[in-house]
Amino acid sequence: MHPNFAKAAEGPAVPIFFVNAAMIDEATGTLDDRARAFVRASGYEPKAGRHLLVPGADGQLAGVLFGIEAADAATKDLFRPGQLATLLPAGLYRFANTPHDTRLAALAFALGAYQFTRYRKADARNARLVVPDGVDGDDLTRIVEGVTLARDLINTPSNDMGPQELEDAARVVASQHGAKFNVTAGETLEKNFPLIHAVGMGSPRSPRLIDFTWGKESDPKITLVGKGVCFDTGGLDIKPDSAMLNMKKDMGGAATALGLAHMIMARGLKVRLRVLIPAVENSVSGKSFRPRDIFKSRKGLTVEIGNTDAEGRLVLADALALADEDKPVLIADFATLTGAARVALGPDVPPFFTDDDALSDELMRAGTTEQDPLWRLPLWRPYEAMLDSKIADTNNVSTGGQGGAITAALFLRKFVDAKSWLHLDIFAWTLSAKPGRPEGAECMSARALYALLTKRYS
Repeated sequence: MHPNFAKAAEGPAVPIFFVNAAMIDEATGTLDDRARAFVRASGYEPKAGRHLLVPGADGQLAGVLFGIEAADAATKDLFRPGQLATLLPAGLYRFANTPHDTRLAALAFALGAYQFTRYRKADARNARLVVPDGVDGDDLTRIVEGVTLARDLINTPSNDMGPQELEDAARVVASQHGAKFNVTAGETLEKNFPLIHAVGMGSPRSPRLIDFTWGKESDPKITLVGKGVCFDTGGLDIKPDSAMLNMKKDMGGAATALGLAHMIMARGLKVRLRVLIPAVENSVSGKSFRPRDIFKSRKGLTVEIGNTDAEGRLVLADALALADEDKPVLIADFATLTGAARVALGPDVPPFFTDDDALSDELMRAGTTEQDPLWRLPLWRPYEAMLDSKIADTNNVSTGGQGGAITAALFLRKFVDAKSWLHLDIFAWTLSAKPGRPEGAECMSARALYALLTKRYS
């Protein structure tokens, strides 16, 4: 079980009372007279996110009050209890009453305790929560482990997270679950995955395609593809410094795929899982690919390079073509692909694209249930004309600069024949700390898809 979770048998736990204006009297009614007098004297107001440590007669904590939104509030942050992990002193705690969603409150508690301490020490967050009755602590642990894995990989700076290090991390995940592991690199990569090779050939850190499989061959095939651009300078169409500053997170799609893969394998879902990660660094050198270069993709389509900073879709194109050859029942790719997605939906809500209406509806429901929001954008076919090239089958960027997230998805669609293909254009980052979501790397959309797959294949 995750270190921030505990079992009831481990000993007495400090009660956490979730309160709002309508609940506070009932909640504090279980406290003794001295503790209730302290609450009144403190002037505590049960507003969302506010807490109060209530002392007992013995000097120990008698309880914790924590404000949540009213039951009839127009919007409720089901992850708000994630703040508790950063507020509470070390100790063992339990939920004394019911928050808006007990399972998500417990999950947020553990996710809110996350710290990235590889390069800087921090005081440990040793508040532990007794897993509430009726909540599957083992499954919460799998989810927290997957999210933590993704966050750690994304937070790691690029000098310690190049294609080789990403391969090493994927190898550890595969080995942990007994998956079959393979890497394609060098001349074999150039011959069979020319777009992946083209993007990575300007860097001394050689490109590669990471590929591992797990599960029974007779089970439904699910393939996850993660964009693994370990740093993106933009190539010869170099980014300005402000746009390059956070490009260590451009392998966030790969990290998300690995985090989700861990959840799936640890749960033992009845699927034949395949994970494909094109791992490259898009660098500037005399060997870098150039604007107006043309490459023949694995699928056979020729691609004119309109912009070397639209490299993510190139490496995904070859990986998706390989994924499609297996004819899986579902292909899902994760990529920090376009700034246009952030303009359209902001940093917190990743857009997704699919032609499968049933899959879309199911994923939207799962995203809402899991507090892992997503929103569908259209694969609007008339925009395909924006990708036309006069001398190749397609350009890698559109003309005009509008609808960038859609045209990027339409470019990828050219390399996949499967109807049940899902493209997720994620940000993989939290700009400022939120309950359960510390500032920095974030594993977006994986929990929603895990819930969908668990429902289908448990």
